[in-house]
Amino acid sequence: MSGRRSLVWLGLTPEPERELPAAVAALRPDTPGVSLAAATAEERRRIERLVLRGTQRAWLGYLAEVTALVVDAAVTPGRDRAAAALLAGEVVLDHHRMLIGLPGAGYDRAAPQRHALEEALLRLGDRPSKRGTA
Repeated sequence: MSGRRSLVWLGLTPEPERELPAAVAALRPDTPGVSLAAATAEERRRIERLVLRGTQRAWLGYLAEVTALVVDAAVTPGRDRAAAALLAGEVVLDHHRMLIGLPGAGYDRAAPQRHALEEALLRLGDRPSKRGTA
């Protein structure tokens, strides 16, 4: 094996980079004096750093944080975060399902997160939606 780091994980999908910043910013606890726009911009910078300079392990660590936020939103009543949690949960779950096509143990390591996300999405899907139904 060469000393070069594997970048194969970067080819999975661009959806997390596009969809997660706003959703994750909405899911994180409010920081006094920080607007949602500023929190979204910071989340976008964090993802950019992970993609440009990070490793697959660091990226999966970030997605584990997102999973925890989604699960928390699914089980904690209060602040209306269901739409952001649904979006983030679907994006991360899709990503984790695609790990099966990559070499290494990423897919197996993400199994607990996949199960947690599936349960959280079921809970969130049972909530009344403000988006309307088709």
